[in-house]
Amino acid sequence: MQIGVDSQRAVENKRVFVVDNDDVVSMALQFMLADEMETHVLADSAEALAKGRGAPPDLLLLGAGVLASEGVDVVTRLKEGLGGVKMLVVCTDADDEDVRAALALGAESTLLRPLKVETVRRKVDTQLGRRAPLEIPVVLR
Repeated sequence: MQIGVDSQRAVENKRVFVVDNDDVVSMALQFMLADEMETHVLADSAEALAKGRGAPPDLLLLGAGVLASEGVDVVTRLKEGLGGVKMLVVCTDADDEDVRAALALGAESTLLRPLKVETVRRKVDTQLGRRAPLEIPVVLR
């Protein structure tokens, strides 16, 4: 499922896949990112590989529950099948054994739950090589 971004912005923006077996988390991530990038929520790694064939995403957000249900080798399958896509693992505990294994297999970093919009956008922008907008201080005299 995709929350709409207009076609002009979608061309300019990056493409992100969200693969998490927690629908609430998936929809929250999609909502947090939809105004800035083309975001697709996918049910599992097989759907991600099928959707990414020929047009891989710029970033994949992978839920720790997927690691538990599909095995940590899902990281390798997704990396190889999606052209070395950058990957963030969405989890509640960065010290979880599966999460540490995913990082060892090539996931770039983690997104810790509970999710905060500012943190999600900052980490996603960092992985995509996008710079955050400059904040210009306002000085009142």
